[in-house]
Parts: sequence; C-alpha cells; structure tokens
Amino acid sequence: MTLLFAIILVTVLLFIWGKYPPDMVALGSLLALYLTGILTVPEALSGFSNATVVMIAALFIIGEGLSRTGWTAVIGRKFVKMAKNKISRLIVLVTSGSGTLSGFVSNTGTVAALLPVTIAAAWGAGTLPSKLLLPVAFGSNAGGLLTLTGSPTNIIVSDYLSDQHQVGFSFFEFSLIGVPVLLLAVLYMRVFAVRLLPDVKTNNRPVNLDEEVHKWISDFSIGENLYRLRVRSMSPMLNTPLNQWNLEKEYGVSVVRLRRRHPKPLQGVEAYVEFPEGETVMFYHDILTVKGASKDIERLTREFKLGLIPQEFQKEELKKEFINQEVGLVEVIITPKSYFVGRSFPLGQYLSGFGIQLLGINRNGKPLQDVNVTLKEGDSLIIRGSWENIDKLKSIYENLVICGSPESMSKDVDVLNARSYMALGILVLMIVLLAFKLVPGVIGVMICAALMLLTGCVPLGKVYKSIGWESVIMIGAMIPLGVALQKTGAAELISETMVSAMGNSNPLFLMAGLFLLTTMLSQTINNSATAVLMAPIAFMAATGIGVSPRPFMMAVAVSASTAYITPMGTTTNAMVMGAGGYKFTDYVKVGTPLLLLTFILTMVLIPIIWPFDT
Repeated sequence: MTLLFAIILVTVLLFIWGKYPPDMVALGSLLALYLTGILTVPEALSGFSNATVVMIAALFIIGEGLSRTGWTAVIGRKFVKMAKNKISRLIVLVTSGSGTLSGFVSNTGTVAALLPVTIAAAWGAGTLPSKLLLPVAFGSNAGGLLTLTGSPTNIIVSDYLSDQHQVGFSFFEFSLIGVPVLLLAVLYMRVFAVRLLPDVKTNNRPVNLDEEVHKWISDFSIGENLYRLRVRSMSPMLNTPLNQWNLEKEYGVSVVRLRRRHPKPLQGVEAYVEFPEGETVMFYHDILTVKGASKDIERLTREFKLGLIPQEFQKEELKKEFINQEVGLVEVIITPKSYFVGRSFPLGQYLSGFGIQLLGINRNGKPLQDVNVTLKEGDSLIIRGSWENIDKLKSIYENLVICGSPESMSKDVDVLNARSYMALGILVLMIVLLAFKLVPGVIGVMICAALMLLTGCVPLGKVYKSIGWESVIMIGAMIPLGVALQKTGAAELISETMVSAMGNSNPLFLMAGLFLLTTMLSQTINNSATAVLMAPIAFMAATGIGVSPRPFMMAVAVSASTAYITPMGTTTNAMVMGAGGYKFTDYVKVGTPLLLLTFILTMVLIPIIWPFDT
C-alpha cells in the first residue's frame, strides 16, 4: 500500500511538471505497478482490454465522420455567427452545447465530436482553443447527469439500487439535479472562468477555407469566362458522349462540371459528374458548367442549340460549384525543377492522367485566361480534384509546393450532402442504441463506427489517423491504477475510515463526506471505478444510520462526475489537454472553484429532491 501511494504521488507530480507527455507518464505508472509486484501482467494490461478504451477509440472515428461530412464546420460557423465574435458568448454556447449533447451521447463521444468544431470556432472568433476546450470538457461532465445513460456512473448507482431490491432511478430522474448542475457550470464559465482560462498558443489553427477560396477567386479570376449551358431537346448533343464533339480543340471550350437535372441513382446516374470526361453522356436538361471565351460560348450555344443560363457567379456560388466533401481546391506553386515546367495544359479540362482539373493560373501577379497555357517556374495554379488526389499529388510529382493542408481543408467544408445526413443518421442510431440499451454500449458504438467506414464517411485509409492515440493510451494505462487501489485495499481503508468517523453524525454531514471522498478518488482513478467502489459504501452508510439510500447514491453519481481538477480525472479532461495545450495547474485553477460550487449546490438540492426519510 505504501508503494502504491508513492507511485500515485510520483505520477501526479510528473503530470504537474509537464515535461513528459501524459501518455508516457501513464505508461511509466503502469510499469511501476507491475515492477513493484502490486499488479500481475493481466492486471497491468487490463486497461487496454477495457470496454471504455475500445469505446473511446470508436468514438474518435464517429467524431471524424461528423467532421469529414461537414457537420463540425457547419456547427462551428453557427457558433461563431451566434457568438458574434464575443468570447464570453462563445463560452456559453460550447459549454451548454456539450452539456446538452452529452446527456444523450457519451461524454467522450461529445468531446470527440465537438473538439474540431471548437478549435475552428475559437480561431474563427479571434481567440485561442485554450479559452474554449476546458468549458467543453467540463460542460460534458456536468451534462452527463441529464439522463440515466448520460454517464456510466449513473447506470452504476441505479443498477446497484436495483440489485439491493430498491427502486432504481428513472431515465430522466437525473435531470432533476443534472439541469441545475449544468446551468451552474455554464454560469460559472461565463462569469468567472473566462478570466481564469489560460492563453496558450498552439499550432492547430485550421485553414479558413472561405477566406482562401474567395482570395483565389479574385487573384486567379476563376469566375471569368465561366458559363452554364442547358442541353435542350433539339440539341444534337442529346444522349451523346462529350468526346464525339471535341469541344476543347474545335471550340476552345472546356466542360468543368455537369449537373443532372433528372438524376437516377438506382440506374447509376448521379446528380453531379464532378469531372466530365470523353465518355460522359449528356442527357436532356443536363446543366454544363463550361469555361471559354464569350465568342466561343456564343458559337457553341448557337450551333448545338443549347440554352444559355444567365448567371453572374458570386464568390459563394463559385465555392459551392467547385468544393464539397469529396472535391476541393488548392493552390500549387511550380518550382524550377518541376515536371510541369514547359508543358501546356488547357484551363478547365480534367487531366485524367493527374486526377486534377486546372482552373486558374497566376503569373507574376496577373491571372492568365489563355485556352492553353505553357507553365513556367514560379507560376501559381489553382487545381481542383478529389481531396485524395490532391493529397497524393505532391508525393507523386516532386518539386511542387502545395499551399496549406488538403487534409485540414477538407474538414473545413460546410457544404452538406447525402453522406452528411448518413453520418447524422449514424449519430442518431448511436443515441438510440445507447438510450434504449438495445446492445451493450461498447458494441453499439463499434457498430456505428463501422457504419461510418462502410458508408465512406471516414475513408478506410484515414481510420488510424482519426484516433487520438495519446488519449487512448493514457486512459488505458491509467485504468490499472484503479485496480491497484482496490486490490491493495487502499481505497477501502480510506473510505471506511471516513464513514466510521461520521457514521453517527447528521446524514447531511455524512453525505458531504462521501461526496468529498468520491470526488477525491475520481480525480485520480476512472470515475466509473470510483462509482463501483463508492456505491456499496454509500448504500451501507445510509442504511446503517436508518435513512434512505437514494440521496446518498445520487450524491455518488454527481461527485463521480466532478473530476475537474486533474487531466486524468475523466476521459474528456484528457482529450482536450493536448489540443488546448493545457498544464496540470490549469485544471486546478479553473476546476477547483467549479467543484466547490457544485458541492454546495448538491448539498442543498439533493435532500430536497430526495429526502433522507426512508
């Protein structure tokens, strides 16, 4: 037991010091538990086979699916718009938003989904992620008390009551205390924490795709010589492939995109052909987005009896025309030794050999509008292609400079499509599976993660990159510490000492002591393990002095969710540590006042809502 306390002390001090990554500190703690003989090999590695760890990894995939299908960008922009660049208002939005969502989705799932949203919203509002990520984590912890399935601790205490032949808590009974706790967290973050949250400069600023695209449209004149033509019933193009007419050579016109006015998905006719090629067949009422000189477009329209759709392309309209979840734009600079120097390419035509479409060229600060352009060193290009092809371009062709990160830019697209609603449907399915316990929680989350992969919401090649391995490893390595506390009897010794000291006092004092003990344990060990340990102690303490166990069990559930003052207290705290650049002391400074306020609120409300009388 003495060795265990020494390991815990060293681990906490290393977390506070901050010199080593948290996951490395956790792994060191795990090794110390084994080398000192406190844990066996299976016990030391039990965290990595724990259902919670598997669930966390799967939840990262679900969060990635929501990010890649546009929901995080949409919500992030909504947050910024609603906040109107006021940091205090944005703090309220992310705290209340994460709290509400975590009442129906697991806390870790909530943070995994909102993490990229919050980072984007922070930079978009002119602040730092460190000002918002702790409110997200703390809000999700508080919001877990809104429903029975909001947190595993709720299920643990309710099930223990049922096992003891008592009436368990109903699904929304937790909201009687959960709503006030969440409102307290929101109010605290808005009034007090806004001054305590640190200013930590990080390098995780996402690319603002709106600003970049609008800049490219101006600098490269992408909207110039761009028209939309409709295939009419009398047109000779009707039901013919593009290569039959050789439009680039004969007319100097490139077909950039094709929209089907009458798509037939069941017959393989999708709504858009993003990159029309020679064999692409044109049907009645198809809309062709083409690029070419006005005189050439007029000739083409007249000879092929096409309808010209009058439209001035605005910047936002051009963005929607060229960018979506699968297709994007990027700026490329040609270096002197590049493969592309001296080669000619037509503007607007899809270059199947490269998997890209050349939309604009800027040379010496001036946009070029020639039909065919011979590239020179120093030319800046705007290319369009699938995000995957853009990402591969640099590795295939050396001496190209791609400006920005295609990976990050693809997640900043706020245009929703069918796949976006698939991702949303998968999220709803996860909520249903967890809320109604149709399958075990970890299985439900794994099913939904698998659906994200099968539907293409998360590309198979991006699965492992989407998982926050630092958080997963740290949590898996810290869980055995809870095993050690129970195995050595250390936690039980501490608990029984406190209960015996307060057993004959006022029930409120005993409940307060149990709350403080539970929250102290939950700062260092998994909150679910804390609830498992404290539930029987709280039940026996209540029945031992002849009062109802329900207020005591509810106090355990609340206090197990108040691990605000350490990064390893809850999974959500650990998940935001790296992204926010937080130190151990930041949790102590911001979390301690919230913990004390929650303690006072709980001591006032619980005896009123759940009286001590049996």
